[in-house]
Amino acid sequence: MRITHFGHSCVLLDTGSARLLIDPGTFAAGFEPLTGLDAVLVTHQHPDHLDVERLAPLLRANPDARLVVDGGTSGQLVGVDHEVVAPGESVRLSGARVDVLGGQHAVIHPDIPVIPNNAYLVDGTHLHPGDAFPTPPAPVDVLFLPTAAPWLKASEAVDYLRTVAPRTAVPVHQGLLAQPQVFYGLFTTLAPEGTEVRVLDPESATDL
Repeated sequence: MRITHFGHSCVLLDTGSARLLIDPGTFAAGFEPLTGLDAVLVTHQHPDHLDVERLAPLLRANPDARLVVDGGTSGQLVGVDHEVVAPGESVRLSGARVDVLGGQHAVIHPDIPVIPNNAYLVDGTHLHPGDAFPTPPAPVDVLFLPTAAPWLKASEAVDYLRTVAPRTAVPVHQGLLAQPQVFYGLFTTLAPEGTEVRVLDPESATDL
């Protein structure tokens, strides 16, 4: 299977009988000119996994592509033809079989509601977990391994890698390493009352 990583969680899988694009989100780049897609799959509704603005021209350039999403993402796609799949289901996309695993996004913080998350297992060999740690029903050849996220500790990623024990692990979901404002925003939202979160300008002295 030929794989192209477009950054963060966005990957193109060319199985030889299907071209599947997974998670074209805001931190990904370079997927926009793609044509000949059989399907676009979205693991969950967060914008780093689905850039709604860039989705429309992508689908126009790929009129035969099926858009396959989780139940949570469906609400963002009013007026856009799409299919909702859930864990436990399987779907044929051109010549590829995609099994849906998972169910829920990993917990970011107990005060943040948990949303749906689909993991996609393509032809029983290549697993894209989205933002969770689903265990495949059988050994896989390739695991797209989440690398950095507000819901993720490095030790958890290592433990997941050891649990799945794929032939090859491809690090993904790394875009947040260059986007510290995502974490700053989380601290600001969840800080206790009376606490101000201040991000200091580099090399500038600040009185606090």
